[in-house]
Amino acid sequence: MKIYYSPFSPYVRKVLVTAHEIGLADRIERLPSAAHPINRDQTIIAHNPLGQVPTMLLDDGTALADSRVICEYLNDLAGGKLFPKSQAQRWRALGDQSTADGILAAALLSRYELAVRPPEKLWQPWLDGQLDKVETSISAIEKAAPTFGERVDIGTISFACAFGYLDLRFPDFGWRSRHPKCAAWLASFEVRPSMQATRHPVA
Repeated sequence: MKIYYSPFSPYVRKVLVTAHEIGLADRIERLPSAAHPINRDQTIIAHNPLGQVPTMLLDDGTALADSRVICEYLNDLAGGKLFPKSQAQRWRALGDQSTADGILAAALLSRYELAVRPPEKLWQPWLDGQLDKVETSISAIEKAAPTFGERVDIGTISFACAFGYLDLRFPDFGWRSRHPKCAAWLASFEVRPSMQATRHPVA
């Protein structure tokens, strides 16, 4: 299998953490890419019209897009347990993944606003609104973090990748000081080999 890859993408990282956790990381070749909201990568578009990473090419040439789809495919392929079978646990994990992906969506839009939009066109109230989505979401996670325990599923993986992206792109956001329970949980989770092997480079 092959994946269009960016070392800075939190969604790519989620796929790679998943692959490490279920023993498939060595079966995935990383393809260089240059996904961008304006200067779009035609190489990716040839397989995924959205032109986004992650895009995965399966052994038979089938293309899968979106980290949620790819992670579930890999979990099924390996007979993994990252998507629980129990209804209550499954919906909790999927709900947590949705919250984490929402944090990432708001963070990425904020990143584009700051790094891609011309400074004279920056809309500060819109940027503030996106970052407030991040803040209110982490506040909700803070209440649940003490219950995570040893959970390793698509929900907790997604949370860890979201927090890691905030540390990468928004080091001054200071989420840790306001949400110490989340910070303590992340400190215990990010020592996992899957997290260490997929760390973002220093920006």
